[in-house]
Amino acid sequence: MTLAAHPESIRIGTLVDGLADAPGWIRQILPHGFESFQVTFWQNTGDKDLEQLAGALGDTLAGSDAVISSLGVFGNPLEHDQEAQRTRQAWCDVIDAAPRFGVDLVCGFAGRLNDQPIHASMPRYAEVFGPLAQRAADLGVRIAFENCDMGGNWDRGHWNIAHDPRAWEMMFNVLDADNVGLEWEPCHQMVSLMDPVAQLKKLLPTGKVFHVHGKDATIHWDRVREHGVHTFRGNDGQALHGVAPAPPYVEHRTPGFGDTDWGKVFDELRRYGYKGFVDIEGFHDPVYSGALEMTGQVHALHYLKRCRGGDHVSNPVPHT
Repeated sequence: MTLAAHPESIRIGTLVDGLADAPGWIRQILPHGFESFQVTFWQNTGDKDLEQLAGALGDTLAGSDAVISSLGVFGNPLEHDQEAQRTRQAWCDVIDAAPRFGVDLVCGFAGRLNDQPIHASMPRYAEVFGPLAQRAADLGVRIAFENCDMGGNWDRGHWNIAHDPRAWEMMFNVLDADNVGLEWEPCHQMVSLMDPVAQLKKLLPTGKVFHVHGKDATIHWDRVREHGVHTFRGNDGQALHGVAPAPPYVEHRTPGFGDTDWGKVFDELRRYGYKGFVDIEGFHDPVYSGALEMTGQVHALHYLKRCRGGDHVSNPVPHT
């Protein structure tokens, strides 16, 4: 069943590791009610046969109403080393394979020239993603960049430039392509102390929100007021010179355990006609981890469904 034919225009699912046994993982968790699955790869697709994987996932989902939402590659394609070349090839491979998975969306990091300010990466970004965007457009595929800072800021960092609203504006200016947008989530904005709902209200009218990750955050404002934020970044948890490490001022959380008002998020998604997916990004919560990972994810699934408005109820049909 296509999304357009589904009674809910917003499906709620989760992420699965494309390099692991994705079909086996999905087979085990599908009965919990997940409606979609984003298949993700780290810096490259390794030796995975994407055509075989697409067929196996199709067999796994046959007879259910769940679908693959998108594919993801999370490496740094802007650098000039061998790993960056492998990441660029992975982008080509997943774009080409997307139709076999029944998806029109490929997500990932935009990359970054390491330890350079964000604006210095813009020419290289256009050089790399201009051809990738055209390759995707030729296949009816969209590209969405996740908004994770990966520990960087404007002046320095690795991995990803697509985490700052000013950077997004620059990116869309230097590469004006209708099929290039964002994979947005509130967590990464809250790490920078931004208001995610206010930001979403500005983003949605632009039509650049292509995918949403279901990940939240808890901001410990008492720690911010006492220590600020700079002592927390790069903290490895070890005592230094007899001084105890600073506790984190913000923690990534599974939806339902963090600070985001997901009811308001879904209000705005529906208000602006978003039709797509909210896929839970797990394996980050400091409490619901390890043996409690799927306990937290299934809780998040049911919580997000309630925030979406509960089960779909058809309107009465007038008598004629």
